[in-house]
Amino acid sequence: MNRLANKVAVITGGNSGIGFAMARVFVAEGAHVLIVGRRLAAVNAAVAELGDRATGLTGDLADPATHDRVASLVEERFGGLDIYVANAGVNTIARSHLVSLEEYDAQVATNTRSVFFGVQKVASQLRNGGAILLTSSIASSKVFEGHAAYAGSKAAIEAFARSWALEFKERGIRVNVISPGPVDTPILSKLGIAVADRPAFEAAVAEKIPLGRLGRAEELAQAALFLVSDESSFVTGVNLHVDGGMSLA
Repeated sequence: MNRLANKVAVITGGNSGIGFAMARVFVAEGAHVLIVGRRLAAVNAAVAELGDRATGLTGDLADPATHDRVASLVEERFGGLDIYVANAGVNTIARSHLVSLEEYDAQVATNTRSVFFGVQKVASQLRNGGAILLTSSIASSKVFEGHAAYAGSKAAIEAFARSWALEFKERGIRVNVISPGPVDTPILSKLGIAVADRPAFEAAVAEKIPLGRLGRAEELAQAALFLVSDESSFVTGVNLHVDGGMSLA
């Protein structure tokens, strides 16, 4: 439908999972997409699959210098930016008394600091009438065991979004948040869930979700498309839970 025809979008963490699903949908809707990730091989593979409307940049999003490189590339190659999606995130599950300083700092650096300085660095590149979308989590408001540090890092970006929705109002730039529930992505393996244990894990999680299953990355991508497209032109400062109703249970 070309809902993003000729728009320029940056998606951090766009080489896998929800971020890659967003990139695929945005490209299909006519956007030029710059995906930013840490792993060169994964970024290159994602760009190859997305096609000639995709560009990749490799860097550590916890390092402010990476965001300088993003802003420079946007200016040099595209002359400006219409959509910025701060999607990259990490999660180390542990009860609070077991969280190390290194684990805490890693989550805050990627989930919180990178979002703040990412938006700060690209703000001058964002065209008036553009859109900013931040990926949070229902863990910021619903308590899950071992998620205290992660939840705090995500709750902070929701506060950023409310402030930015007003800070950017004169430029017509909308700022929204999307909060996924459990989604079937490769991150489940990174959380230490063995392949053999996946069916039992998914069944146990599904029992806690009113819609009775995990979400799909494509479903999050479609919700993101709504929030960055003109279809949500009168929506700013909201936090959309895409969680099958889990935050209600």
